[in-house]
Amino acid sequence: MGYPLVAIVGRPNVGKSTIFNRVVGDRISIVEDTPGVTRDRIYARGEWLGHEFRLIDTGGIDIDDQPFMRQITEQAEVAIDEADVIVFMVSAQEGLTDADEHVAKILYRADKPVIVAVNKVDNFEMRSEIYDFYALGFGEVYPISGSHGIGLGDLLDEVVKNFPEAEEEVEDDAIRFSFIGRPNVGKSSLVNALLGEDRVIVSPIEGTTRDAVDTKFTTDAGDEFVMVDTAGIRKRGKVYESTEKYSVMRAMRAIDDSNVILMVINAEEGIREQDKHVAGYAHEAGRAIILVVNKWDAIEKDNKTMQEFEDHIRNEFKYLDYAPIVFVSAKTKQRLEKLPALIKQVNENHKKRITSSVLNEVILDAVATTPTPTVHGKRLRIYYGTQVAIQPPTFVVFVNDPELMHFSYQRFLENQIRKAFDFTGTPIHLIIRERK
Repeated sequence: MGYPLVAIVGRPNVGKSTIFNRVVGDRISIVEDTPGVTRDRIYARGEWLGHEFRLIDTGGIDIDDQPFMRQITEQAEVAIDEADVIVFMVSAQEGLTDADEHVAKILYRADKPVIVAVNKVDNFEMRSEIYDFYALGFGEVYPISGSHGIGLGDLLDEVVKNFPEAEEEVEDDAIRFSFIGRPNVGKSSLVNALLGEDRVIVSPIEGTTRDAVDTKFTTDAGDEFVMVDTAGIRKRGKVYESTEKYSVMRAMRAIDDSNVILMVINAEEGIREQDKHVAGYAHEAGRAIILVVNKWDAIEKDNKTMQEFEDHIRNEFKYLDYAPIVFVSAKTKQRLEKLPALIKQVNENHKKRITSSVLNEVILDAVATTPTPTVHGKRLRIYYGTQVAIQPPTFVVFVNDPELMHFSYQRFLENQIRKAFDFTGTPIHLIIRERK
């Protein structure tokens, strides 16, 4: 289920973010901007020549008071650990610099393909400026222009050529889930507490991401689960502790490999921007989601505390209004016994299919109670709807003119579908098409 990860690495001001945005903005990549998802877009899902991948811009680290060389060293170390393919960005305008050579020395240690992209080659005459970069020792170099979009096709051709071969997936009825979240919210403690709560470990499964090991277990009720290792739970983490944004790399791997995502929030610290970053990615990936508030035992409480915290979560994560919230403690094992049944429920909702006849009854009732809008004297007509996919449940609604479908009315239809069917824990997608 996982996708190759491509990291754009290089010193500051070589145009990493420009190239990232160019790939995203030109629709070479597939990106959905969802209202309410507030986060720095330093990563995106991409596609080139039928190959899907994850793209991450390592330019998102704040320098603050850290020494310059320490910052770019951390960027390169992250790429070495996590990426499948590394795009090493340099600039033709500044030429080969000491900082470029410093990054190159670190990348020499990577047992990963490294592709040198010389940015800011804005015209043919500037191609003579690229030859110094062959001295970096990574073979062919690729001249590109982020501002004009020149050379990106050749670069991406080389990138996808170096993707690892896809591993053959083995059919397994076990539900795959993972704990994700920013550092120090208690993910590892929850993993250990859940496995220690009268669970039988059947067998270790070699993970699809390097040295990560997924864990298969069976509950007392006979339900089988695979807990996906958020790559790095068993790995060193010094770099990531000082570079918090890169915990998203690990989350991306886990999300791609999971059916259900358990987004962990630290009750003591409350909601941080990083929580929104990671949760937003899981939402865009269309995964089933459960919000897990950990360390609830450490909070001073009265009879209003839980409801107030839940209201705060709903306000901060408006786009996750479908996700159930559970308050737990890895330390005391409070409510942990509820997680397996809840994971099973949202997974079933994620795979739920609705017959067209029943779906259309709901749509007709919705239109009868709240008539469709009229735009410039022309009324929206809804003919019928049908489910076309699961994980997440996806519905196509055929109308006379998609332009007449206002966002608010589409949201109303989604809410009516949710009222009629239990889709707790899963996003649902409505696609509006013209009937022909």
